[in-house]
Amino acid sequence: MCIRWLLGSSQLQRAWRAASLKHLPYGHQGTRRWRHSGGSTYRAVIFDMGGVLIPSPGKMAAEWEVRNHIPSGTVLKALSSGGENGPWMKFMRAEITIEDFLQEFRKLCSEISKTDMSVDFFSFLLTNEQVVKQFPVMTEAITQIRAKGLQTALLSNNFFLPNGKSFLPLDRKQFDVVVESCLEGICKPDPRIYKLCLERLGRKPSECILLEDLGPNLKAAASLGIHTIKVNDPETAVKELKTLLGFTLRTVVPNTRPVRKTMEIPKDSLEKYLRDLLGIQTTGPLELLQFDHGQSNPTYYIKLANQQMVLRKKPPGTLLPSAHAVEREFRIMKALKNAGVPVPKVLDLWDYITRQVQTWIKQYRATETSTIPAMERLIEWLPLHLPSQQRTTVVHGDFRLDNLLFHPETNEVLAVLDWELSTLGDPLADVAYSCLAHYLPSSFPIQPGLGDCDLTKLGIPTAEEYFRMYCLHMGIPPTENWNFYMAFSFFRIAAILQGVYKRSLTGQASSATAEQSGKLTEFMSNLAWDFAVKEGFRVFKEMPPTKPLTRSHHTWARPQFLPRTLGRRSYVTSTDSSPAHASKGALVFSPEGLSPPVREVYQRLKQFIERHVYPAEPELQSHQASAERWTPSPLVEDLKIFNCSAPDTGNMEVLVRYGTEEQKARWLTPLLEGKARSCFAMTEPQVASSDATNIESSIREEDGFYVINGHKWWISGILDPRCQLCVFMGKTDPHAPRHQQQSVLLVPMDTPGIKIIRPLTVYGLEDAPGGHGEVLFEKVRVPKENMVLGPGRGFEIAQGRLGPGRIHHCMRLIGCSERALALMKARAKSRVAFGKPLVEQGTILADIAQSRVEIEQARLLVLKAAHVMDVAGNKAAALDIAMIKMVAPSMASRVIDRAIQAFGAAGLSNDFPLAQFFAGARALRFADGPDEVHRAAVAKMELKHGL
Repeated sequence: MCIRWLLGSSQLQRAWRAASLKHLPYGHQGTRRWRHSGGSTYRAVIFDMGGVLIPSPGKMAAEWEVRNHIPSGTVLKALSSGGENGPWMKFMRAEITIEDFLQEFRKLCSEISKTDMSVDFFSFLLTNEQVVKQFPVMTEAITQIRAKGLQTALLSNNFFLPNGKSFLPLDRKQFDVVVESCLEGICKPDPRIYKLCLERLGRKPSECILLEDLGPNLKAAASLGIHTIKVNDPETAVKELKTLLGFTLRTVVPNTRPVRKTMEIPKDSLEKYLRDLLGIQTTGPLELLQFDHGQSNPTYYIKLANQQMVLRKKPPGTLLPSAHAVEREFRIMKALKNAGVPVPKVLDLWDYITRQVQTWIKQYRATETSTIPAMERLIEWLPLHLPSQQRTTVVHGDFRLDNLLFHPETNEVLAVLDWELSTLGDPLADVAYSCLAHYLPSSFPIQPGLGDCDLTKLGIPTAEEYFRMYCLHMGIPPTENWNFYMAFSFFRIAAILQGVYKRSLTGQASSATAEQSGKLTEFMSNLAWDFAVKEGFRVFKEMPPTKPLTRSHHTWARPQFLPRTLGRRSYVTSTDSSPAHASKGALVFSPEGLSPPVREVYQRLKQFIERHVYPAEPELQSHQASAERWTPSPLVEDLKIFNCSAPDTGNMEVLVRYGTEEQKARWLTPLLEGKARSCFAMTEPQVASSDATNIESSIREEDGFYVINGHKWWISGILDPRCQLCVFMGKTDPHAPRHQQQSVLLVPMDTPGIKIIRPLTVYGLEDAPGGHGEVLFEKVRVPKENMVLGPGRGFEIAQGRLGPGRIHHCMRLIGCSERALALMKARAKSRVAFGKPLVEQGTILADIAQSRVEIEQARLLVLKAAHVMDVAGNKAAALDIAMIKMVAPSMASRVIDRAIQAFGAAGLSNDFPLAQFFAGARALRFADGPDEVHRAAVAKMELKHGL
């Protein structure tokens, strides 16, 4: 099933509004009147902003105080201080600037809380349009009100931003009249501002309704004769407004009907799936309707919380091959959206096996007690080999003999039991699961199997025969990839057994034999991996033969369908170098091998760098040497097109892979948008931090918080004024197993107790504005929900973060090396020594040649590592990543050193980027692990593979 946002709800609303107003030109909408049951006529609805249309400052203040350990009520007391003549009301009337207000506000907050408070982040929170979004229920209400011909107005106590514009995170087109205190010089509850709003609407007080959240403002409006509604909750307020107006204020979906009996979808399963998909926490029923139109694939309207969606699914029954291809529709719409074509945003393809694999990987990780090699291989392999086509039926989820109740005398199943895991999905998963006993020994402690029995004598079909019988009975083609389903089934049961074992360690298991399940997990995972190997060979045998060519733009690495342990050193060339024939397994190592669209992007990027980036180097170097160097250069912000700086990329990777939905919403979004920066605090001055298990900084639990104490240094990026997040690694349990002592916390940079001791220099270079800081963390209190993945998972997170980070560093090093070589060639062509150009000197020629060779060697190794990461995953690429991290920094240091030599003394100066390149390359022989660690890792892995 394909789920997408309702196209878009705003487009439908505009269409419905146009339909209801098609006989009324816009200028005549005000002629409509709506009469409630008491006989009064209303012609306009006036809305306050904060607390009515968007979250109130008071609510945001309370949440901000909790997160930052500020005494409750501090902000509201500061805002109300001084009454009409206080700084907040003066700010609302534009009598003082935002700078003056923040200065007074901070002073008041500090006095009230008896601490030195920073209010910058609260100011950011209050004015950030990503945070203060309009309540959807109010957006719907305004749409319906205007569709009925009534007027709408915004009446707000508001303020000016530093850019001179008022803060209005709303669409002004929603309102006929907008009245803001900062523009008028008067604030609510002054009666004059209400009269001004009425005058601009051209309405009497008795013709208007005001929605407001503050008592004094409601009282002032009511004294003028305006009908008022106090807003404590937007949903409740809209219901009250509906009663007064006498018409619905919620969207009515045209051309829908109750779901037909033959097209029903289990609502409970659908709701659970959508809540997990969208991260919806709020309560409220799921609304499900079916559209009348659509003869091919049934189409449904869904509303859950404030989200509106459309669901498309295949019809029930036997389908023609290639018909009703919602999978194809999903992929095409997703591609069109990325290309800028106006299509709805597709949210997800409800692929049962995909979600099951993800679910059981997550379950296993949550109960993991030690590393099981087969499970690690399966976690990499399964997502890469999902079935291309799946049928959708009701799936039992635990379909096996001991969940069937048989008749005592006849060959009849009386009942199927234990539907706890049932859902919609691929029925072959149930078929495979019921075959587990075929491969288990009769002595298996949990469920005796048939693996060592003579099935022919017992009259039991083999698993392969069982599969074929099922397909024949269902009238579907024979299933070729049944090994995948068996691999998944054994992986799933291994994950379940691991959960049972973990509960036995904490005394929570219900079975007396639960402690045995720890050993059984590895046994089951090995069986699963055997099936993965069989499936790999099946696909391999079906591949067409290839003819080797003398030259090709593509090299085929180990086929991705084969397990990592098979064919590790085997490489063959593709039979066709045309981009049209390149597949996911193809390694492209020259621009000519790229597909035309990608080649066009490559050319545009190259031109952009040559035209805009290189010419900006002198100005950026001047900025780094100026007194303003600790302030980000506006030029860099103007030229930023990638937002791929370290350590932000690694921290984003942590949040994407391990963060909760709340953590992603708070930190990942601003990082991805380039609006914030971050740092990663691991290295410590007192220990050899190349071994992450040496980390000594403590994280201890106290009164519902984690308290951090530690001394860190070489914390890159922490000095940047935009740095809002510190990803901190410390010890939560010094007595746990060596690799389960560390944990990772997300620490807001405005948390009290973070003290930057000094900026560190690399060969005298400060690397402003981010720099590298030495920092003390003293009694830093962080909410428990800021823990990433869970206590004791820090080493795992650090390892997961370092793979992509290391390859990014190597890519940057190759770029620096290319730039250094280009500068060296230009210098050699323009300088003369001993009577002839440097370019004719033998030593210079040798240096240029050697540099080109070394760059290309490193580039190919980096490309190969990136390719393996793409097609097989980070764990499978561990050896390749270690090799490139060993090779690239040393290569770059040599190439840059030769370029400096060609420049002479000028190469040591800041007039050229070479000195900075050299310092960076040398530092990267330590960063993300020193050379020695990577050499040892490569040697160990090489020896493990044998001869």
